[in-house]
Amino acid sequence: MKIYNTLTRTKEEFTPLEEGKVKMYACGITVSGEAHIGHGYQALIYDVMRKFLEKQGYKVTYARNYTDVDDKIIAKSKETGIPADKYAADMIKKIDAVMAEMDIDDPTLWLKATENIGNIIKFILRLIESGHAYPAECGDVYFNVSSFKRYGCLSNRSVEDMLDGVRVENGEQKKSPADFALWKAAKEGEIFWQSPWGKGRPGWHIECSAMNMAAFGDQIDIHGGGRDLIFPHHENEIAQTESLTGKQFAKYWTHNGLIKVNGQKMSKSLGNSLLLEDLLKKYSNEAVKFALLQTNYRNDNNLTDGIFDEAEKHMTDFYTIIEKVESKFGKGKSGNAQIDKRFDAVMSDDFNTALALSDLFGLFKEISRKCAADDSSAADDVYQIRKTYSLLGLFKKDAKAYLEKYAQKADAEIPQNIKELAEKRWQAKQSKNWAEADKLRAELDSLGYVVKDSKDGYTIINK
Repeated sequence: MKIYNTLTRTKEEFTPLEEGKVKMYACGITVSGEAHIGHGYQALIYDVMRKFLEKQGYKVTYARNYTDVDDKIIAKSKETGIPADKYAADMIKKIDAVMAEMDIDDPTLWLKATENIGNIIKFILRLIESGHAYPAECGDVYFNVSSFKRYGCLSNRSVEDMLDGVRVENGEQKKSPADFALWKAAKEGEIFWQSPWGKGRPGWHIECSAMNMAAFGDQIDIHGGGRDLIFPHHENEIAQTESLTGKQFAKYWTHNGLIKVNGQKMSKSLGNSLLLEDLLKKYSNEAVKFALLQTNYRNDNNLTDGIFDEAEKHMTDFYTIIEKVESKFGKGKSGNAQIDKRFDAVMSDDFNTALALSDLFGLFKEISRKCAADDSSAADDVYQIRKTYSLLGLFKKDAKAYLEKYAQKADAEIPQNIKELAEKRWQAKQSKNWAEADKLRAELDSLGYVVKDSKDGYTIINK
């Protein structure tokens, strides 16, 4: 199988450091707020990667972290009056609950910054001893970027480029503006731990390096995270770890694209953040996964209006066929090896979930044809799809129950007059009365509805 490696900017044949075993780490959530769709997307991507590697026979040890102390969490603590450690613990409980609702498995290891303070301090001490870090009089400790000659290898940027626009904040005592904090002295009223440099807390970047070393040793096979972490976070992880060990930290660096909403980067300042909890109140977790996995993980994922409604319609259509087949022939037992073989081939090319999902339309069309022709092998096809695509978190539910819950819910949300207008427009289009079809589309748009056409019919979407 091949994996795209951000470090080399090429797809590479996957060969783990130790035969048959994979050590994998993905940067998790900073728990300063509730889980949004971006958090869910990243967790889903690495859950899929882990499961596919296991399907290929590897013994995977997969670690994720929670950043449970940082500037944002401290700011939230001051804002709410809740102690930083309690605020973080409460938020982790909420995030865990919504991820369980999303049906995303826990990693092998959960790592938290606050549970690794001793490991972090030891790591920093070793960097100071080796000349790669220095303490400042104010109690901060900084990494000396000039001491690591490969700095910029992941982001493909020079130190000069990185310094463009960078300024030293008040109170910082860096030798160079490029240097970054490993340890931060605590300000009055902030959460702190005792250290050789006084009361303070870890910097953001050091936690992942120290936790990785404690969990896995000097090297790991796969390190992942969002593309926004390439610089400075992952660049700094490489510098810290490789300065200490003299070895390549991670053999493969993987990064998922960013979430956009109608073409704009999702952010609190733009007011377009989609909370995972809110989405799951309206859509099935399988529809949310289908919508997210339609895009190759390395590309930005643009969530346009109606994308989740459309995904729910696709899942409803698939489950309708499944229900017909299982009611008619019962549940298959022997499966269809060709379906599984095709899935493996597609996913072996850098986890191509987009192509794996597009294959479903042809598969279900053939299953529907078989069912109509009283061909009982349709049941084996359904059995195989359920088994194979469960790796993506799909087709795990009882078909009848799914349809009762989501098909009826979706149908009930569309007013009758809107359904009638949409049907008139469809009939006009079938009769090639384009002017009438356009007029009805405009009327639907003015009422707040969009109609998306496909070869199988149309979907009404509430804007």
